Amino acid sequence: MAAPLVYLTFPGTAREALGFYADVFGGPLTLHTFAEFGREDGDPDAIAHGTLDGVVSLGGADAATGEDPVAVRGLLLSLLGTASPGVLHEWYEALALGGDAVDPLQMRPWGATDGQVVDRYGLRWLIGYEPEA
Repeated sequence: MAAPLVYLTFPGTAREALGFYADVFGGPLTLHTFAEFGREDGDPDAIAHGTLDGVVSLGGADAATGEDPVAVRGLLLSLLGTASPGVLHEWYEALALGGDAVDPLQMRPWGATDGQVVDRYGLRWLIGYEPEA
């Protein structure tokens, strides 16, 4: 069964942002420019379509002429239990570089560990895991 894909419209930073997420999460990254798609509604070298396929999958593009880039409020991208605790800690630290560690990744009174970070591109991530048995 297919799951929804978070697809973001960037303000001219799609190549950089999707490359950053590929560095953090791993997985193959595919990028196509406006020129490759024969589009004339943006910079020919801008990204018209990009996808990161892996444990964390994301899609995105640069905003076309007259199109607004994404503005995110009230949205958390949850990575709860999506990888081992060690990997989740690595992701948290990598996403926090150049971003904002809003809530430290720490053990909570109920026994789970979680935290929140807003990355350098403005996405808010909830990262955590349950205690190991």
